[in-house]
Amino acid sequence: MTDVAHQNTETNNSVHDLVMGAGENQFLTFVLEQEEYAVDILRVQEIRGWESVTRIPNTPEYIRGVLNLRGAIVPIVDLRMRFNMKSIEYGVTTVIVVLKVMKEDGSGSRTMGIVVDGVSEVYSVPESEIKEAPDFGTKVRTEFIKGLATIDDKMVIIIDIDKMLNSDELAVVDSVSESTGQIKE
Repeated sequence: MTDVAHQNTETNNSVHDLVMGAGENQFLTFVLEQEEYAVDILRVQEIRGWESVTRIPNTPEYIRGVLNLRGAIVPIVDLRMRFNMKSIEYGVTTVIVVLKVMKEDGSGSRTMGIVVDGVSEVYSVPESEIKEAPDFGTKVRTEFIKGLATIDDKMVIIIDIDKMLNSDELAVVDSVSESTGQIKE
């Protein structure tokens, strides 16, 4: 590597360490049924107030539909329904968190939205403070949990959005979105 390229890499790493803190990750936390969940802040593209979406026929109930976001068709998933929680009426604090999700096959990313009860905070969490999800046996599914962290004396569940938003059911939405092109709201 050339001296200039090496110097740029060192500078970029130094800036990253200053922003993130060495060995720390930043997470956006949000609320579902008074529990806090978190996603990697680097995956968050924007946070929007709830707005109606275009429903796609023959999709699971938790897929609320799609949203036309500046010309891009974005599937919207209700996390309460995805996690088999009781559905509630959307209110003034209900938001759509627009996320960048990596595709399972490693071929790139796609944009998706999740509906949550509200957003909380952005926290920096040292890597050493993130613990694995406990083994609950075969009755409880934990494949969407990346880890658990204690933040300000409360437990926060860190979600693996790549696994959660890459399931077979969501592939149906992708194929419908791609075949229809832009959907008018």
